[in-house]
Amino acid sequence: MKSHRHFILHKPHGYLSQFIYEKKRPKKKLGELYDFPEGTMAIGRLDEDSEGLLLLTTDGMMSEIVRSKTIEKEYLAQVDGTITQEAVEQLKKGVEIGFKGIRYTTKPCESQIIKELPECIGEGRRIRDERHGATSWLAVTLTEGKFRQVRKMTAAVGFPTLRLVRIRVGDIHLHNLKAGEVLEVTSFEINE
Repeated sequence: MKSHRHFILHKPHGYLSQFIYEKKRPKKKLGELYDFPEGTMAIGRLDEDSEGLLLLTTDGMMSEIVRSKTIEKEYLAQVDGTITQEAVEQLKKGVEIGFKGIRYTTKPCESQIIKELPECIGEGRRIRDERHGATSWLAVTLTEGKFRQVRKMTAAVGFPTLRLVRIRVGDIHLHNLKAGEVLEVTSFEINE
């Protein structure tokens, strides 16, 4: 029986969460970051503009477990403006967003304003100059993952996301991995 391989990646901004992209414009793909074995797949996705923790595996069953509706995913979002506690409370209760052309109310989630960023966030790409207005950070922890959900949620409460970094999936944290770094692990210890 073939043993599966598992990887933890700090996906940099500007990369797709896939290995194949067949549209006309060339895009940066995961295979450019590391020599992953054949059959490796990303578990879930981070869009091209997002960064942070991405799990990869050669085990399709592991992918199903991680993508289940009970596993928490924690994000740090840098938003346009100084986010208010009122907006954070709205996020916690659930907000209405568009998903596949229909209105959808997000499930209640954890959210809080972040004053001090963890080191794993790093410098990142420059978003904009302070002269263009204040920015602030908040943490959002979800068990669901609709397309561009965190971005849609912060926009729905009046604070569009400028930078989005996933820092945790279940019990797996980004820790000190720098953008583009890959860590091979024997398994994923993911508790619900």
